[in-house]
Amino acid sequence: MPILPSISGPRDLDALSEDLLVELAAEIRDFLVENVSRTGGHLGPNLGVVELTIALHRVFSSPDDPFIFDTGHQSYVHKLLTGRQDFSKLRLRGGLAGYPQRSESAHDVVESSHASSSLSWADGVSRALTATGRADRHVVAVLGDGSLTGGMTWEALNNISDDNDRNLVIVVNDNGRSYAPTIGGMSRYLNRVRTAAAYKELHHKSDRLFRAFGPVGRAVFRGVRGGTHGFLSRFTNNEALYSNLDIKYLGPVDGHDLPALLETLELAKSYGAPVIVHAITQKGRGYQPARDDDADQFHAVGKIDPITGETLGTGGRGWTDVFSEALVGVGERRDDVIAMTAAMLRPTGLAPFAERFPDRVYDVGIAEQHAVASAAGLAFGGLHPVVALYATFMGRAFDQVLMDVALHRAGVTFVLDRAGVTGPDGPSHHGMWDLAMLQIVPHIRIAAPRDGARLAEALDEAVLVDDAPTVIRFPKGEVAADLPAVERLHDGVDVLERGESEDVLLVAIGPFATLAMDVASRLRAQGIGATVIDPRWAIPVQPSVVALAARHRLVITLEDGIRVGGIGTRVRQVLRESGIDTAVDELGLPDEFIDHASRDEILADAGLTASKIAQDVVSQVLGTRIPIARNAGETGTIDLPLRERH
Repeated sequence: MPILPSISGPRDLDALSEDLLVELAAEIRDFLVENVSRTGGHLGPNLGVVELTIALHRVFSSPDDPFIFDTGHQSYVHKLLTGRQDFSKLRLRGGLAGYPQRSESAHDVVESSHASSSLSWADGVSRALTATGRADRHVVAVLGDGSLTGGMTWEALNNISDDNDRNLVIVVNDNGRSYAPTIGGMSRYLNRVRTAAAYKELHHKSDRLFRAFGPVGRAVFRGVRGGTHGFLSRFTNNEALYSNLDIKYLGPVDGHDLPALLETLELAKSYGAPVIVHAITQKGRGYQPARDDDADQFHAVGKIDPITGETLGTGGRGWTDVFSEALVGVGERRDDVIAMTAAMLRPTGLAPFAERFPDRVYDVGIAEQHAVASAAGLAFGGLHPVVALYATFMGRAFDQVLMDVALHRAGVTFVLDRAGVTGPDGPSHHGMWDLAMLQIVPHIRIAAPRDGARLAEALDEAVLVDDAPTVIRFPKGEVAADLPAVERLHDGVDVLERGESEDVLLVAIGPFATLAMDVASRLRAQGIGATVIDPRWAIPVQPSVVALAARHRLVITLEDGIRVGGIGTRVRQVLRESGIDTAVDELGLPDEFIDHASRDEILADAGLTASKIAQDVVSQVLGTRIPIARNAGETGTIDLPLRERH
């Protein structure tokens, strides 16, 4: 009989023998491969934490003992063990989120899923439990070794060591990788632990020997392991690292050996002070296609063949691919251009540049703040850094963009992948705040290309700017078909369509140019003339945008960022400063945290469809009796009720 269907909550694990727990682990791996291959998701990380998650839920009592995952993409097994086994709509509207989500379960605590923050959360929760008389409860933080490359982790460790009177267990899931292989000095340090021949030889031989003698042998093994720990530390010196922070260190332990994990976690639970458990795991464990994938071991996959691991329905060319190719071209023409990223070399498209120019790429690990400040220094030294990040992570380095790059007039180009609505990854990963956040930086220039040709063009222009930060942002997914302009104005603004009359000016930001063209077509059918423009460089607002707005009766801005403080707000301000009172309708995303769903579903919810926009424009223009040119030399008005705006 299958075991997994009988697990409705963590305490159902208590009745299972260690042998049955091992069987459960195998069932969970089969379940993950079968289900995630249908929907896509974070497969490799979860295959690597099966035994670890089982052991954690066996030893600790979630939700009384809060579990905090860093990052939440390794929480699928946690979901299964806490009663959430319907993965049929994983990361789809109405289905399970791909990260912890409080609305799903009391077992989920932290939703943000931005790496390196879990220990700060754990520090705060454990202090609160102690301060409110609940010191008997444990706080369990699970973080990958990649999170140790983030400075916030070390800030938290520094403060955790300041107060040892609390039950805090920190589990380092060490698989040598974040998204791709973990880099930096900490990675090299942990790698020596993973590969130390003396440790592996002694540990595995003694483990097999003593376990052969049953419970008594295991007890002896624990004693021998403790006695040899000082000897082994000569090779790993890991305990010294954490003991200097005044935090107890247990490990390393085989993260796929359930009995060893249970023993180690029981020791950690009984310690009565902050303790670190170092578990060595394999990303993609038990699924050969993932293990064979040197790039990222199936960190995140789309729909795949569960047998072969081959991607299904690959689709067309992606925005990231266009940027990747364009950057290599820039690198061939400019030997002062270098590339930087924060543990996202392949996802942001820098791998081809790294292969072509291996000495001109810097991956700093999960350390966006460091990347940006370091880029300012590189610019000072005569180079032009291109910093490639996901748009959602740009907020982590805002201070450095403002004070290190912009204040010092450093020529740094930021390329923000997955800007706007990203869809299935949910609120922590939508890149919808970058336009509002970055446009307040003095002297910054922000481009949002509408298609692949404009992306390459914008990159060429950005790296010529040596006295201010430049930003290029583009969405997730397939690149839009090239949309040529009918005219390029003197300041670089592209006119995509001119209506027979100057009734409505549609200012389209990035790929929303295609949407604007559809809106214009629908308005034309209603006798309303629409001009469609793509500013290309949305910030600063170009003079021709102001001049065109002055000649039209209504301006509509379209952007896939939040409306509050977005490009539309900036256009409105510039028009008012110029003494132009043309009405401006700012269309964009609501200032809310948007749940996971498809991009089309989210845009439809926000009213960002051609039919809805055109319908509202017709109602607004005609309902307010704004004169509309019907044919050459003919004007008229029609009274229609003004639709409520969303």
